Amino acid sequence: MPNYWWVNHKQTVRQEVEGQYLWSPKTNKNGRRNQSYENMRLASPGDLVLSYAFGKVAWVGRVTEFALTAPRPEEFRNAGTYWKHEGWLVPVYWTPIDPPIRPKAMIERLGPLLPERNSPIGTVSGDGNQNVYLAAISRDAFVEVLVGTAYDMDALRRGGGNSLTFDVVNDLLDEAVERRILEDAGLETTEKETLVKARRGQGAFRRNVEARERACRLTGITNPALLIASHVKPWRVCETAGERLDGANGLLLTPDADHLFDRGYISFGDAGDVMVSPRVPDDDLRRLGFEQLVRQRFGMSEAPAVWMTDAFQSDQNDYLAYHRKQVFIS
Repeated sequence: MPNYWWVNHKQTVRQEVEGQYLWSPKTNKNGRRNQSYENMRLASPGDLVLSYAFGKVAWVGRVTEFALTAPRPEEFRNAGTYWKHEGWLVPVYWTPIDPPIRPKAMIERLGPLLPERNSPIGTVSGDGNQNVYLAAISRDAFVEVLVGTAYDMDALRRGGGNSLTFDVVNDLLDEAVERRILEDAGLETTEKETLVKARRGQGAFRRNVEARERACRLTGITNPALLIASHVKPWRVCETAGERLDGANGLLLTPDADHLFDRGYISFGDAGDVMVSPRVPDDDLRRLGFEQLVRQRFGMSEAPAVWMTDAFQSDQNDYLAYHRKQVFIS
C-alpha cells in the first residue's frame, strides 16, 4: 500500500511540477532538523502526493524513485535563496486535478482527518503552515480532498516510467553540474576536462582510486575491464575539485554493484562490512544476482570474506560516513 503525502510549495510549484520532482533543503537555515524535510527520505516509489500552492490543490503526483541528494535546482533562481546548496530531490510524476480544490472551503470535514502534529494546513483555520514542506497524511484525508475531482488515473499510475528512473534523473543532475563547470571562466581547459572525466570514473580520478583499491568490494572481481571507478560522495555534490578527484572518494565496483551503491541500496561500514538497505525488495536483489545480500539481510549468510572486506583507510571514512547518512536508503 502506498503512503500519502501533502506538499506545500508555493515558491517553487511551477518549477517542481514542470520538472517532475520535489526538492527541499536537508535542514532548516540554522542547521536544525525539520521533519518535513526528513520526510523526503521516507517517501517511496508508488507513494501519492497532493500539491498545495496559492490556497489550492491543483496537482496529484506519484513518487517514482527514492530521494537523491542533489544541488538546489538552477531554475529556482531567487526562490528560497536562503536555502543551503545541497538538498533532497524526489522524482514525482504530476498530473492535474479538475477542478482544483480549496482545502480551506472544506476544513470542517478535512480538519479532523489531518495529523495533529506537522499538519500541512491549520486543522481549524485551513491556512497553510509555512514551516511544513512535505507532510504525511492519511489515506482518508487524501481521498477527501479528491472527492468530486477528475484526473488521469492511468497516467498517474504509469507516467514517468522511462523519464523518471534513477539513471535518467541522476544523469540530468550530473549534466547540469557539468555545464556549470564547462562555463566556469575561472577554470583552465585542462582542469575542466579532468573534472568531467572524473564524473565518468575516468582519467586522474580512476588512477587515484586504483592506487588504493584493487577489487570490487562486493564481488571480489579484480579484472580492471569489469570494474567502474565510482564516487562515494556523489560527483554532483562534491564541493571542490579535490573531492571530485580524491582517490579516497572512490571504489572499484562491477556495474551492478556500482548501481546498488550509487542508488543507496548498499553501503559499507568503516570495517568493510556490507550494509543492505531494508527498503530494497529481495526480488530486486535476486534479479541482480545478489542472493548473498538477501541471505545476509536475514542472518542466513555464512559471510564469506568478500562480504566482510578489509577495513577502509582513515581518509576514506569521512566519505563513507557521508554515503551512509546522505545516500544509503535506511
